[in-house]
Amino acid sequence: MGRTRYGHALTIGVDIGGTKVAAGVVAPGGRVLARVRTETPERSKSPAVVEDTIVSVVEDLRVEYPVRAVGVGAAGFVDEHRANVLFAPHLSWREEPLREALSSRLGLPVVVENDANAAAWAEVCSGAAQGVDDVVVVNLGTGIGGAIVLGGRLYRGRYGLAGEFGHMTVVPGGHRCECGNRGCWEQYASGNALVREARELVTSESPVARALHQAVEGDVRRITGPLVSELASKGDRACTELMREAGQWLGAGLADLAAAFDPELFVVGGGVSEAGDLLLGPAREAFEHGLTGRGYRPEARVVAAALGNEAGLVGAADLARDALPTRRRRITRRSRRR
Repeated sequence: MGRTRYGHALTIGVDIGGTKVAAGVVAPGGRVLARVRTETPERSKSPAVVEDTIVSVVEDLRVEYPVRAVGVGAAGFVDEHRANVLFAPHLSWREEPLREALSSRLGLPVVVENDANAAAWAEVCSGAAQGVDDVVVVNLGTGIGGAIVLGGRLYRGRYGLAGEFGHMTVVPGGHRCECGNRGCWEQYASGNALVREARELVTSESPVARALHQAVEGDVRRITGPLVSELASKGDRACTELMREAGQWLGAGLADLAAAFDPELFVVGGGVSEAGDLLLGPAREAFEHGLTGRGYRPEARVVAAALGNEAGLVGAADLARDALPTRRRRITRRSRRR
């Protein structure tokens, strides 16, 4: 079996978002040998419920595989020690000592990382950003996560909080964000933003939203980001316009990030990005239009992530493997990047 072939090099990666918990046993090189997926517990419940869910999926996976460590990609602010979740807008964690809690229950080394950082690391090591040293990754899911790779190294900032692009203010006084501020970028270019706008169209009984209204039989609670993407891919005018608006907000934000970081490449991942050119086409147009010094500077490429929904768990597992104190470091470009 695979567990014999890979010996003791296996780790588990867990990716926790606002709506799902995905976990997998990952071998060196990013191959996922086994997977588990479940829903994220309601955020109104205690943090211990989310912790119980993580322990449950890890225990299910380790029955068949001799894993050595666990990496957790959390949708929130993770401190510089990769131990505590300081704040998770879409979860119930507030200054949560997640690494200690999980390692004591699992009896394994645990690394906690921001979920976007984990996904970015996977894309750099084995995805769309291989061979690129300066990359900005933007993940569009329930909210917007971000990550920065500079000079081939994952940049976390002094306190571990770099890359929280979703909470840049793009519309002063705009829509209220769950982080407590108004007008955050993720209120205009995320899955939540897409759903909010679609629901408003249906609630207002706009004639352009007829297909969307029929698809959910008038029940706006049934509107989801994937549904909007599906209808847009079939040519529905209203949903296509919604995707275009989200893409334009995305591109405008990327232009601002280019001014700050000047990367060679932008990688756009997350569930919303699966809409492909329906989203990325308008994003590239808005990016080119908003780029400072346009026409007189090299332009970063904007590409879709290659690893899909598994990027977060693959990256978390790889970071956990790299953090093992007994691991023999390989003198390669990848080992230097940590």
